[in-house]
Amino acid sequence: MTLDRLAAEPLAWIALGLALLVVVLLMRRPAAPPELVAGLAELSGRLDQLTRTAQAQGMALASQETALADRLAAQQLAIAEGLARMGERLSVLDAAQANLSALTTQVTDLSAVLSNRQARGALGEAQMEALLRDALPAAALSFQHTLSTGARADALIRLPTPPGPIAVDSKFPLEAFRRLRNASDDAARNAAGRDVAADVLAHVKAVASKYVVPGETADGAILFVPSEAVYAALHADFPQIVEEAIRRRVWITSPTTLMAVLTTLAAVLRDARLRDEARAIQAEVARLAEDTGRLAERVAALRRHLDQARGDIQGIEVSAEAIRRRALRVAAIETEKE
Repeated sequence: MTLDRLAAEPLAWIALGLALLVVVLLMRRPAAPPELVAGLAELSGRLDQLTRTAQAQGMALASQETALADRLAAQQLAIAEGLARMGERLSVLDAAQANLSALTTQVTDLSAVLSNRQARGALGEAQMEALLRDALPAAALSFQHTLSTGARADALIRLPTPPGPIAVDSKFPLEAFRRLRNASDDAARNAAGRDVAADVLAHVKAVASKYVVPGETADGAILFVPSEAVYAALHADFPQIVEEAIRRRVWITSPTTLMAVLTTLAAVLRDARLRDEARAIQAEVARLAEDTGRLAERVAALRRHLDQARGDIQGIEVSAEAIRRRALRVAAIETEKE
């Protein structure tokens, strides 16, 4: 045991004091009883053991303090990382809040647009135009088309006859539907329902009279409703209006059903184009057959010319052979005279 460790441990000082006391007692009383010497030795041993135990506990305590410090450092690091993640999440929440604010502004602007009849009509027309451009080729479309009667359709789909060009109207009356949705009691709801029926029926009649022109357009027209909810309510609550529209050959469509109709019309256009191409191929084949016939006639004429030339050549060969024989006979006569 070193002096540094004794200085660091109080129990070591106590043990040292007892040991010195034993030495002094032994020096003063040489003939000390054995029991006293044994007791002091035992006490000194217990104190030494107690000292070692205290040292071990001190080392364990130091180890625990180190472990505690490590845990505190780890906890501080975890807390710092958690704060960093919390900061990132707060940044995400700030961005989401900004997007929500922007969306709220857009919804407010959209509500303002829908509350204005002219702006709402322009929105429905733009939606209808986008659907038409997505589904059909540009050559088959004409927007703001003026018919021979002077009526201007929002769009005209150029289809072959039959069925012929089909006019599309996107100016659907929605004011009565808004009143019906906002009605606070049965009386207001019934009055708005009557207004809906009257407005839609009047608009259906107007579309049928303006956009169905015999000899110029198909025998029906498309009425575009720019709202799936209004379209569903119209079929659910006003079936008689839908039946009257069908009777007048005005096809009421929503964005979804218009896309289905346009898909069918696109197939019609493809079939018409295929028929045109097939007719063009048939015409080319017919012209090719004519050219082949003329070629056969010319080959026959050439064969006749060749046959005639072959006969002429044979005649020339016969004449040449006769001349050769005569020349030989003349030569033979002259030889005999000599």
